[in-house]
Formats: sequence, structure tokens, C-alpha cells
Amino acid sequence: MRQLVGALALLVAAAGVALCVGTPHVAPHRLPAALTGDGLEAVVLTELRLPRMVLALAAGACLGAAGLVLQQALRNPLAVPELIGVSSGAALGVAAPLVLALSVPAAVQPLLALGGAVFGGVLTLVAAGFGRSPSAVLLTGAAVSAALQAGLLVLMVLADQLDLQLIYRYLLGSLSARTWDDVVGLGPWLLVAVPALVLCAPVLGVLRLGDDDARALGVRVRWARFGALALAIVLIAPVVAVCGPVAWVGFLAPQLARRIRPGADALSLLPWSAVCGALVVLCADQPARLALAPVETPVGAWTALLGVPAGVALMRIRRKQPPDKASRVHDGSHGLVVGGER
Repeated sequence: MRQLVGALALLVAAAGVALCVGTPHVAPHRLPAALTGDGLEAVVLTELRLPRMVLALAAGACLGAAGLVLQQALRNPLAVPELIGVSSGAALGVAAPLVLALSVPAAVQPLLALGGAVFGGVLTLVAAGFGRSPSAVLLTGAAVSAALQAGLLVLMVLADQLDLQLIYRYLLGSLSARTWDDVVGLGPWLLVAVPALVLCAPVLGVLRLGDDDARALGVRVRWARFGALALAIVLIAPVVAVCGPVAWVGFLAPQLARRIRPGADALSLLPWSAVCGALVVLCADQPARLALAPVETPVGAWTALLGVPAGVALMRIRRKQPPDKASRVHDGSHGLVVGGER
């Protein structure tokens, strides 16, 4: 209960800062009147800051949940969207029409991102033998990501100066100038992903035990791993289409969740990982808005700059803890306790 109260307090505080700070500055006690008014402050709050805040929360929650899904399915804390070809493929799908001067409606961009993410993820699985080995998937994914990023570099060489600036900002991940239309665009994807997450969580807990134990419990390991990747793609692709590849949230959020709930199973960790991801993106967006004001910096630069050292530090802390606290994983649905990385 104390953890839940603390998380909610942090979420409310971060949301209050996001709405109050900036130009014009709005005092906290004036927020209700400003939100319901009809002056300049009301326009700034309801049309600029509020949709940006909601989008940051939704995008962070999706990336945090996707990171946990990948880490559980591949039994590796370094299994993040940036290292399995999903984020790079989605970014390539969205950036290619900009360079090729193709007119693409905004409603189609999530489908382009989804196609690119599917291409990167399936290419990784095919090259890795359809998930025969989690380590092979991770190493192959890193190679696929590098190849897709090389393709992006080739496109950037072909782009003119204006398109190049747009692509640079997009590839770093940005929440600038996002509207309620962008928020609404994530809705259908969330309606699909949230029930799938709940249904998938027990299987993720079993996959964490290792391939042999999972098969003994009746899980088809390859199909389960393929399904986990598909679920991660559904969570990541629309976020990349709207915000760009906001880096390393999928790495940091699960580490924070495990720190808050050590030894918890996948079903218990999923909401915490989503909440941590939402907080990470929302907090990182504040220096992105204000650090170099009036110029905005991409939020993805701040999540990478601050998130990677924090995530590595959390991993080092977990390694220094006794084995019964740091490396055991308890699966509540089967009552099994096993070593962490098998």
C-alpha cells in the first residue's frame, strides 16, 4: 500500500509540474480555474500541455510494458525494443515516406510503423531460428537493428535539408506539437494490447523459468516467444509512429518495477512497469521542454541520457543483493521458485 501511495503521489506531482511550468506559468492553485476558463492559459493548458502530458503517460506505459514482455520472454534484462529490431524497423517505416516525398495520411503512419516493426521483429526471429535460443534472438536482434539503422542513414543522406531536420528530431523521439488527435490515435491499439497483456502474463512467467521447464508445463516455447514479440510490436509501433523511438524506456522501467516489487511474478510486475515507464517519459519531458527554452530538445535524448546510467545502476544493485532477494523469480500461478538467469 505504501508503494502504491508513493507511486500515485509521484504521478500527481509530475503531472502538476507538466501543467504548471512553462510560458505562461500557472500557479498550482489556479489550475482548476485555468482549465475551465476561456483565456490564453486555458488554450495553452487544454490544447498544448494536457494532450502532451496524456501522450507522455500513454507512450511511457506502452514502452515500459513492452520492455517487461521482451525481458520476460527472452530471460534477459537487456532485451529491449532498441536491440531486437522492432524500434529501428518502426522508425524506418515512418521515415522512408518523408525522404521519398510520399504523401501519407496521418492515420496511415501507425500502419507504416507497424509494418516496419513487424519486418524487423520477424527478420530477427527468422535469423535466430524462430526463437530457439533467447541469447541468439538478442544477438541477432542487435545485428538486425544495426542493419536497419544503416538503412536509415542511407535515407538521411538522400534527404534534403528540411526533411533531414524533421528526421533527426523524429529519430530522437519528441512530444513537441502533439495534439488530442495523436492521443486518440493510440486508443484502438491500447484496446487490443491491454487484454492481451493480461492473458499473456502467466505465460511470460512460465517462459522465465527456462525452455525445458516451460515445455514440461505444456507451453509451446517458440509460439509463446513469437506471441510475446507480436504483443511488444503492438505496444511499440503506434508509439514510434506518433512520438518516434523514445529510447531506453523499455530498459529502465522494468528495472524500476523489479526494484519496487522484488520477486514478483510477471502479472504483478506489468502494471508497475507501465507506471514506471509513464513516470520516466513524463519526467524526462520536462527538461526537454524547459532546459534550453524557448528551443525544445527531444525527449528521447533525455530518456537515453538519464535512463541508461540509472538502469545500469539498478542492475548492479540487484547483483549485489543476496541470491534469495536478487536472483530468484517466483511464479505465483505454479508455485515455483527458480534461479534468475537460466
